[in-house]
Amino acid sequence: MAPHAQPYSGYDYPGMPHPSSTPHHGYNQAGYPQPSQQFPSLSQLSAALGGLSGVPEMELEALQPINLLQEQCLLPPRPLEAPVPNLSPELRKVNCSPETFRCTLSSIPQTQAMLNKARLPLGLLLHPFRDLQQLPVITSNTIVRCRSCRTYINPFVTFLDQRRWKCNLCYRINDVPDDFMYNPVTRSYGEPHRRPEVQNATVEFIASSDYMLRPPQPAAYLFVLDVSHNAVESGYLKYFCDSLQENLDSLPGDARTRLGFLTFDSTLHFYNLQDGLSQPQMLVVSDIDDVFIPSHDNLMVNLKECKELVKELLASLPSMFAQSRETQSALGPALQAAYKLMSPTGGRVSVFQTQLPTLGAGLLQSREDPNQRASTKVVQHLGPATDFYKKLSLDCSGQQIAVDLFLLSSQYSDLSSLACMSKYSAGSIFYYPSFHHVHNPTQLHKFQGDLEHYLTRKVGFEAVMRIRCTKGLSIHTFHGNLFVRSTDLLSLANVNPDSAFAVQMSIDDSLADSSLACFQAALLYTSCKGKRRIRVHTLCLPVVTQLSDVYAGADVQAITCLLANMAIDRSVSSGLSDARDALVNAVVDLVTGYKSSVSNLQQKGVVLPSSMSLFPLYILGLLKQKSLRTGTSTRLDERVFAMCQFKTEPLPQLMRLLHPDLYRLDTVSDQGALHLNDTIVPQPPLLHLSAERITQDGAFLLDCGSVLLLWVGRACSNMFLQDVLGVSDYTSLPPSMNHIPELDTPLSERIRAFLDWLQENRSCYCSLLLIKDDASAKTSFFQHLVEDSSESGPSYHDFLQQILQQASK
Repeated sequence: MAPHAQPYSGYDYPGMPHPSSTPHHGYNQAGYPQPSQQFPSLSQLSAALGGLSGVPEMELEALQPINLLQEQCLLPPRPLEAPVPNLSPELRKVNCSPETFRCTLSSIPQTQAMLNKARLPLGLLLHPFRDLQQLPVITSNTIVRCRSCRTYINPFVTFLDQRRWKCNLCYRINDVPDDFMYNPVTRSYGEPHRRPEVQNATVEFIASSDYMLRPPQPAAYLFVLDVSHNAVESGYLKYFCDSLQENLDSLPGDARTRLGFLTFDSTLHFYNLQDGLSQPQMLVVSDIDDVFIPSHDNLMVNLKECKELVKELLASLPSMFAQSRETQSALGPALQAAYKLMSPTGGRVSVFQTQLPTLGAGLLQSREDPNQRASTKVVQHLGPATDFYKKLSLDCSGQQIAVDLFLLSSQYSDLSSLACMSKYSAGSIFYYPSFHHVHNPTQLHKFQGDLEHYLTRKVGFEAVMRIRCTKGLSIHTFHGNLFVRSTDLLSLANVNPDSAFAVQMSIDDSLADSSLACFQAALLYTSCKGKRRIRVHTLCLPVVTQLSDVYAGADVQAITCLLANMAIDRSVSSGLSDARDALVNAVVDLVTGYKSSVSNLQQKGVVLPSSMSLFPLYILGLLKQKSLRTGTSTRLDERVFAMCQFKTEPLPQLMRLLHPDLYRLDTVSDQGALHLNDTIVPQPPLLHLSAERITQDGAFLLDCGSVLLLWVGRACSNMFLQDVLGVSDYTSLPPSMNHIPELDTPLSERIRAFLDWLQENRSCYCSLLLIKDDASAKTSFFQHLVEDSSESGPSYHDFLQQILQQASK
């Protein structure tokens, strides 16, 4: 590790010397050192912290100091919930859902100096286009906004009287328009404070022509397909064509929906799908150095009018290239052609690639050294090899074109370069290493599940998003697949329900003039039905003057995810070891900062407030991820894809990636179960990610975000094996199983209902893999147990000892 890690931009992480190695003591070993004195009561804690500014008792409990070297059972039995801001009941009731909009600190420090003293980052996590069960949709001739900062009216403005309201961001006093005096819900006049815009923190407006630079575009989809020999041999093309045929009627859109296809190997193949043709016509362009479009009229066609030709093309594509021996890949020219084809309208380009691009613009060469995959020093080539894909992506963004990448590769394909075309055009990235339709059925099932979800999920076209905040706060850095058009404006060619964003914030001026801080995100987009809409989210948080309030309102999961985004950026710009150092320093800083702020309570060990007690565990899990780990053989493409996930996934998915959920299934009961649509969904408690929790007489499910691992012990009860897995005993278990059979037993119904419940609202298909209790299979299961030492990092206890050594210095 570097002797002096440079601080994160905008947040000071001091340098940290090389940690000395410490012996492994075992997590469940007895004989931990006893505290020199008893931990204080809550009243003593309050006095030591200099009093609390009206913090309720539940937040006072969040300040209770915990010595992590002595406490072993910190993980709650149910998933953590975001801390509730200390607001009045009225404001708390109408505040934005933390699943959509949350802050790393649910109590905002009054000054930047106070934030620096707390040693915690300030930032936002936003999931703006999340699928919502209830969304107030407002149709009005007047969309009321602040005349100065253009904030949309929201539940946290102040009505001075029926004719004037005060903006909660810039504090300007605005007039209430006459037509806003009428409440469409109550159908009465003179109640502007009861309008739905003022009663809901998340609303969606039907936009007028004032919000359009051009008529709303139709839903347009172009599929760019690799048909080289490598692609044909992998077998993906048949499954793609079958899935698209099955979901043609489910593609988001209306009567104007347009569709097109472009295939490529060493040449480009366009398809004329003009209504009236007896069959599709292939048009071949062999000049890849000067790409042109052979026809501008019939390559992107109306789906409704040409559906039969589209189906015929999908039925014939797999056999059309079945005998191909062409091994070259002209991906760059294919993307140039796609850009020219889609520029008139904008839309979504879906690229399916199976190898390294070898011809024309954007060609790449292998940069990975297999002998360096387990390097503990420098991991090279995390950045792109060429700026071709970035430039093309920026051009696409300017024409409202998003590029989504499906990489189905058995060898190195330089994802760090290819990912740029999705990163700057607000696209999505899907990666299936070692994909083969016969030899890797797990990846095949995942590809099929992801593809069905991808084809049918909602899409917002030609989108922009602006984030506003209370006067005195400012935006520092954006994270995610996006293009920053100005200081607070993001260009999102497409927006989908699975994409999330992170924002680093700073405090420029004192917030002493206000007791509340507000953040507002406004997403302007075109729906798949051709309607311009504005989805607005507003979050309100208290401004505090006591450092204790800041610690009490710390959101440990949001902080971890923001630091993950910062670490990914830093690993590319400054190196992997530097990013790892900074993450360790973040824990050290918190330990020392909290210790200095509660100096009246001298405690030995790694002491943190209860609200942040899981922070070291989460950081350890992050350090063991493929994106940031060292000393373990990690393919470069897999590392880069893991980095892309941390930059785009919503918070719940990120937390499962860095700290999986572990459940025991053979002992599930109906106690605390959910009752959903006449279905009983059991809720087994979460277990610590330690090998001591795994016993040979049980069956354990590890939810890793993108895969579910079901580990079955050799002494597992025969009743569970018969009722759930459909086998008589352990020896009858097949060597591989990727689904739970549908058996007519109560236990089978409970387990399948629980698995289905886990799958809901995922951004990716979660495949199931059964692992038997043997030495070779244990490795793939136990490497996810964060609290134990493994080839990818130290145990939790050793990590705490490392933190203690650094904090004591």
